[in-house]
Amino acid sequence: MNQVQRVRSLRAAVQAARKDKKTIGFVPTMGNLHEGHLELVRTAKRRAEFVVVSIFVNPTQFGKNDDLENYPSTPEEDARRLAELGADLLFLPEQETMYPSGLDEQTVVYVPKIGDLYCGKDRPAHFHGVTTVVSRLFNMVQPDIAVFGNKDYQQISIIRRMVEDLAYPIQIVGVDTVRTDEGLALSSRNGYLDAKELRVASSLQQRLREMAEVLKQEPAVISKSALKSLEGDAKADLKKKGFKPHYITVCRQSDLKPAKKGDQKLVILAAAQLGKARLIDNIEVVLGEP
Repeated sequence: MNQVQRVRSLRAAVQAARKDKKTIGFVPTMGNLHEGHLELVRTAKRRAEFVVVSIFVNPTQFGKNDDLENYPSTPEEDARRLAELGADLLFLPEQETMYPSGLDEQTVVYVPKIGDLYCGKDRPAHFHGVTTVVSRLFNMVQPDIAVFGNKDYQQISIIRRMVEDLAYPIQIVGVDTVRTDEGLALSSRNGYLDAKELRVASSLQQRLREMAEVLKQEPAVISKSALKSLEGDAKADLKKKGFKPHYITVCRQSDLKPAKKGDQKLVILAAAQLGKARLIDNIEVVLGEP
């Protein structure tokens, strides 16, 4: 596996692969790779003949009270694991490469409406940073396929919208969330949890599963007042377990707006603080299916 830092070297490698008529797959990451990231790379390997992985801890998607300074970094281990999986190229850009005009003067890519909801409301400008850096990476790599995890459901929805709106010739592939045996979604931030918090953390997914069962068994519950009650009960239950819920919302899969009567393809989105870790999770629900 080759490792490059410069865009010129990246493009030369990608162009050589294209000359050999290879499909280009891309997996953008912030490093500290866990099994969830590795599953993204495996998926890219199945769908493309030449796979590029990037590692860049993007400062513009961190807020003032976020954990940028303490974000875990394991570059040597990451490179070793990627090489074992057969990734073809590891792109390790410096901040000056990603933001040549500086963080305060960089052109910003902003997806309105959907980017202002939920995590976008809790963390203002977070998704501005995500879409800006992903847009730049797409222009640098110019992949045919880009792979993202469905754990960040709002994020992948926003990226799909950006790709559609800006006419990128890129297929966005979502990969199911990789979980521990207890059901906790894998995340780099799980390392902030102590032993007691780790035992509690899987309760978030369990509560979403219980909500999903209620929706499937009682579709009449999809009214504004009934959903508010369902979401409120879930928040109260999580608070008893030690969480500080930021939001738990039943939405339409298509645009992430609150679900209404008659909607069938739903997703329950949730974010909650547990100790030092901000956990996010989701579960899709399709009414009328067993």
